[in-house]
Amino acid sequence: MPKQVTNVASDDALTTIYRLSNDEGEEVIAARVAERLDIRPASVAGMLSRLSRDRLVDIDNKKRITLTNKGFDRAKLVVRRHRLAECMLVEVMGLDWVDAYQEAHLMEHAISDVTEPLIVKLLGNPVISPFGYPIPGSAKNESLSMIRLSDLNEGQQGKIDRVFEEDEELLLFYNEVNLKPGSVVDVLSVARVRGEVDSITINVSDHVGPVLLGPKRASNIWIVE
Repeated sequence: MPKQVTNVASDDALTTIYRLSNDEGEEVIAARVAERLDIRPASVAGMLSRLSRDRLVDIDNKKRITLTNKGFDRAKLVVRRHRLAECMLVEVMGLDWVDAYQEAHLMEHAISDVTEPLIVKLLGNPVISPFGYPIPGSAKNESLSMIRLSDLNEGQQGKIDRVFEEDEELLLFYNEVNLKPGSVVDVLSVARVRGEVDSITINVSDHVGPVLLGPKRASNIWIVE
């Protein structure tokens, strides 16, 4: 029988840790995992205890969470299949990219060792997802840019590398103003309150007129300069 990943709750936790640390450069603590998964902190604590027992995560004395080699490999497998599913949904089935993350989440555990290489062949061995994230095992071994749009100053320019894929409301807005991987942005002005970005006004390639972003919308876009 084909080998498939079957422990969905554990895999959701592992892939969340992977995305927070590997894709977003964030320090991972239980509260962040609970927030991202939208579950109670007590439930996350129990899950992390089980993952630690199974040697899938390490938790240090400051409660910081990292994946073990075993945990990283397991998370990478699920993320790979998730992003392959996103590509198939968008490129083959014609699904709007805004909906691809949620639909791929339903499909990722149904992809097996048998069907995965067939999907790769069908897609021509893609290296990035529709949201700009590298597909583990396919992309070149290059470090991701951790520069967010909210880090840029007035007069700077950059190209969008990737956008946060898990928030449908954000994606609908990004789609509307062409804030997609590959689009070029020019920062017109940055407003700060007590040193923190309050809003940022940009021009976006292939979009008419300036775009005003609040801190959440600006911080969920990663840039290559």
